Amino acid sequence: MNETLRTLMFVCPFIFIAGFIDSAAGGGGLISLPAYLAAGLPPHAATATNKCSSAFGTIFSTANFIKSGKINFRAALPAAAAALLGSHIGARLNMLADETVLRYIMIASVICIAVFITVKKDFGSKDTSGTYSKTKMTVLSVIIGFVIGAYDGFFGPGTGTFLILAFSAFAGFDLLTSSGNAKLVNLASNVSAFVTFALAGSIIYKIGIPAAFFGIAGNIAGSSIALKKGNKFIRPMFILVLAILLIKLIYDALGI
Repeated sequence: MNETLRTLMFVCPFIFIAGFIDSAAGGGGLISLPAYLAAGLPPHAATATNKCSSAFGTIFSTANFIKSGKINFRAALPAAAAALLGSHIGARLNMLADETVLRYIMIASVICIAVFITVKKDFGSKDTSGTYSKTKMTVLSVIIGFVIGAYDGFFGPGTGTFLILAFSAFAGFDLLTSSGNAKLVNLASNVSAFVTFALAGSIIYKIGIPAAFFGIAGNIAGSSIALKKGNKFIRPMFILVLAILLIKLIYDALGI
């Protein structure tokens, strides 16, 4: 059995699970990126190849949310446009940064999410976005898209979770609509980062393309269930993502 086939047999199941979770609660990169690293890919190549598989999967979950009408385009489109620029800048910084910086970003991300979820236990239960003026909503959406898009291009794991949290906490959307908005923004940032990495020749296509099919399957399954179950399904997914984040934090802190 050759090296590529062994790598795919190890990686692809994790990519499916990552797509399933990411389509509902974000955080799929917390599973897929470590899987690529564990398979032996160097950090920069792992980040780039992860964008290949996640970008295609996100296309299908976004299509599911669009079809269901669970995306607020007034907020999602400005955020997606800003994420394109932010993600490009983040991806360029990734290729210049020391690899250890990526791991520190991960630890900081875990702490931010853990604190937020602990303090604000009822986030996303109601939709109050209608109280925001068009100008305020546009400005907030652009800031959310650019900042989190830059993070996504630079590192990625937890981006969908950050987007859902931001749309719920700062723009007043319920969890299901926030998840739909996050899909469109994440799609824009994923595509931007994917193109940037592709032009730089950083993606290992013989692994990324086969893995993308498993990511697509996971995203379709996860988004379909999220749309049917709503917040009752998304909240447990958030708890699962948080658990993965905390495990990763302990793993990094101990230097295992």
